[in-house]
Amino acid sequence: MLTVAEMVAAEQAVFDSGVSVDALMQRAGEGAGAMIWRIGGTAPTLVLCGPGNNGGDGYVIAEFLRSKGVPVTVAALCDPRTDAARNARALYRGAVINLADAQPTVQLVDCLFGSGLTRPLDAPLWERFSRLVNAAQRSFAVDLPSGADADYAVWLNAPLRFDHVLALGAFKYANLLEPVASDCGALSLVEIGVDSSAIPVRRIARPQITPPDSTSHKYRRGLVTVLVGEMPGAALLAAHAAQGAGAGYVKLIGVGAPPPLLPADIVWQRADDAASVLQALADARIGAVVVGPGLGRSSGSAALLAAALASDHPLVIDADALHLLPSQREAMQKRTPPVLLTPHHGEFEVLAAGLSLVSENKVIRAQQLAAELGAFVLYKGADSIMAAPDGRAVLADRRCSWLSVAGTGDVLSGCMAARLAGHGKAFDAMTEAVWLHDRAARLAGPSFAALQLAAALPRAMEACLER
Repeated sequence: MLTVAEMVAAEQAVFDSGVSVDALMQRAGEGAGAMIWRIGGTAPTLVLCGPGNNGGDGYVIAEFLRSKGVPVTVAALCDPRTDAARNARALYRGAVINLADAQPTVQLVDCLFGSGLTRPLDAPLWERFSRLVNAAQRSFAVDLPSGADADYAVWLNAPLRFDHVLALGAFKYANLLEPVASDCGALSLVEIGVDSSAIPVRRIARPQITPPDSTSHKYRRGLVTVLVGEMPGAALLAAHAAQGAGAGYVKLIGVGAPPPLLPADIVWQRADDAASVLQALADARIGAVVVGPGLGRSSGSAALLAAALASDHPLVIDADALHLLPSQREAMQKRTPPVLLTPHHGEFEVLAAGLSLVSENKVIRAQQLAAELGAFVLYKGADSIMAAPDGRAVLADRRCSWLSVAGTGDVLSGCMAARLAGHGKAFDAMTEAVWLHDRAARLAGPSFAALQLAAALPRAMEACLER
């Protein structure tokens, strides 16, 4: 996933290798044209071309479709203003009309502005453009819908829904980040030969998880400990999820007697104050500790968080604990074992208060927060961002919308702790858990409860096991 500046640099590297701008435009336009032809066949097609190289791509697309027998109309906003676009226009053998004279047709291809736009389209142009898009039975945008900012992933004009977006060379932030991503419809990548291997931001992929071997036992599989606060049900959800995500042993640590419906396969360890909790956490076999689900925000809750931070184990900090963390930030930053933070938007703003996060881009903000705190950050939402202190980031876009129910965050924390306890790699644990969480939601079917989500995790794991 590239910013506009990173894409320009990646294309320049292609030019430096001896490929001309014209040749790269032909490669991009023909690749996009081939996808449009495979999807739309010979449906009458209107191609809207702007003044820059996105418009040049449009002329190449139009010529490709024309050569396949597609009835094509090109409507231009104005004459091309770059050499490559002018050359592409000269190679197009069909007629070109003015955009103001364009009429709706079955299929539309938007090549007006692409990813270079930084200001809104003027009102008359936007009205004509949106009318043509909405009237088409099928609409494509090449690289990015015109009217959206590629880097900030926001609409500069009113939102406009497309059926399919064809990203050229690499995904742009607005292809995958809300609110623009939801208006991009189906999403495809047209490979044009740019090298993005050095870019630290990636789209999430299905993880490869190694199953236990003959030497495995419960502690090698990972002992997950969940601290219990004022609402033990949330901690219990995290514990169930840890079991479903591969932990070998799950333990709850809390005050007094265990919850009345505690399953026999989850251990209860009593600890009536913070000192007792710290003593319980001295167990060297613990692979990861979860603190936050159902914790509360009282002074006693803050003491439990302090005990977790004083331990020598990797931590997953979630929910209420994130609100308590700013007052204990120094203790967190002194730790050697990794800390994994799982804020949604409101909790993210609590953590970011007083810090110099300078971007509106969600990915960059997550990267900045991870660097500032020296922690691994999962910025949750319909698009979830995983960021490491060293700048790596992974985006999980188009997450299952049925996850918008109470308790699913507790399930995610327990899942993450299980993956962390199993192999100790913090960033991998975070990305594995997010993928498994989404997969389990799709397997659970519509309108599930959090406990049903946790129960679906073993089936989600099946898709990831190395064979």
